[in-house]
Amino acid sequence: MPSPANCRFTDSHEWFRVEGEDVVAGITQFAANELTDVTFVQMKSVGTVVTAGGSLGEVESVKTTSDVYSAVGGTVVAVNDLVTKDPSLVNSDPFGKGWLVRLRASDTASLAALMDANTYDAKHPVS
Repeated sequence: MPSPANCRFTDSHEWFRVEGEDVVAGITQFAANELTDVTFVQMKSVGTVVTAGGSLGEVESVKTTSDVYSAVGGTVVAVNDLVTKDPSLVNSDPFGKGWLVRLRASDTASLAALMDANTYDAKHPVS
């Protein structure tokens, strides 16, 4: 399954999608597959200010705990309560129902430097 063309991607396997004034973030299908069964998701709370390169929270699986990093600075305006209640959504639908946070970004210019879907998929193919 190819990564969505409307997202930008980091080498640490986060994706970012601009939606109006906000940036929605999550982890990629490749990352979800590598983690195997995601069992717990804890993101920064609404109102938290994050910096580019700062932590958005963490995702735990049966294998490990991984930090999720932001490629943009901004304020957390929403956390996906669905993944808090059902972390398996990160595995089954990481670009849809498995999104993690919504940020009100202070500047989205840094997203242009991230990988597009074709570049990310070529570098990290999903098996």
